[in-house]
Amino acid sequence: MNNEEYMKTALELAKKGMGFVNPNPMVGAVIVKDGKIIGKGFHRKYGELHAERNAFADCTADCSGADMYVTLEPCCHHGKTPPCTDIIIEKNIRRVFIGSSDPNPRVAGKGVRILKENGIKVIEGILKKECDRLNEIFFHYITTGKPFVTMKYAMTIDGKIACQNGLSKWITGEKSRQHVHRERLKHSAIMVGVGTVIADNPMLNCRLENGRNPIRIICDTNLRTPINSNVIKTADEIPTIIATCSEDRDKISSYENHGCKIMNVNKKDGHVDLCELVQKLGEEKIDSILLEGGGELNESALKSGIVNKIQAYIAPKIFGGRDAKTAVSGVGVTCPDDAYMLENTEIQRIGDDILIEGRVKYVYRYN
Repeated sequence: MNNEEYMKTALELAKKGMGFVNPNPMVGAVIVKDGKIIGKGFHRKYGELHAERNAFADCTADCSGADMYVTLEPCCHHGKTPPCTDIIIEKNIRRVFIGSSDPNPRVAGKGVRILKENGIKVIEGILKKECDRLNEIFFHYITTGKPFVTMKYAMTIDGKIACQNGLSKWITGEKSRQHVHRERLKHSAIMVGVGTVIADNPMLNCRLENGRNPIRIICDTNLRTPINSNVIKTADEIPTIIATCSEDRDKISSYENHGCKIMNVNKKDGHVDLCELVQKLGEEKIDSILLEGGGELNESALKSGIVNKIQAYIAPKIFGGRDAKTAVSGVGVTCPDDAYMLENTEIQRIGDDILIEGRVKYVYRYN
């Protein structure tokens, strides 16, 4: 195996922590000696040992003089666990191969410098693109303090998210729906508008075996969420936040009595101020949001500038209908040159469906 292959092994290990390490990054580590892997580890859960220490715990031989492959620059500060640089030095590792640099100000090159100062050779940038992409959520959150927002929707090939009578189950196939649940696991929270709750009465949970349910966020300007809806009835089981501009104490108390957390935000353009909301959610250590709203909320989210990534699942179907709902409604742009553009787009086939995803490229920010 070569350096890239060892790093690929570390990447696959890192992915096992998806959904359980937030707001920490996903990290994998591999220890190699005499051409053989003698230890493997990954960051399993927030607050628990980091990948490097788990790899040493898994070691089957003396690792003195061995190489370590780690997807992210080793930490060098005390947090919930001791610095990983300490144990790398203690175990007399000869070389450390790193995928991504850590943008966390508490690390940001310091980990590499400490290793070098202690006689360890450091080789950076092994599969950097893949390692960076793995932790795009962490990189965004640690540098901005705001959650990474992914707007997800499923539509027909003619751009409809429902039939003209409102029916929408199901647009995409089973494999695409399974993929969405993996995205729900990956993100800390899922956000919808009150209209979606009223129309679909969803659970907004993660239905993967041994999965973790995301925090549910309902944008509800005037507190219209039905008390008998699934999200309210299960709020004592799955953390549920209602973002509202209402100050009606009687209404607020009724939701709180069901286990909901009420987050009051200011009103902007007649609705919840989404910029203020994501700022507050970031302060609650919510590092990522999967936005599964309807057309109105999607349009508001794009206009406010909070969306970082788009995931569009496209099914080979045609609904038609001039009044059938589309993924982004509202007023829309008035000129093709003003369109919201995506960059770094990727396309993959999932069953019979196609997934297009890319980062939103804002010419300027509205906030």
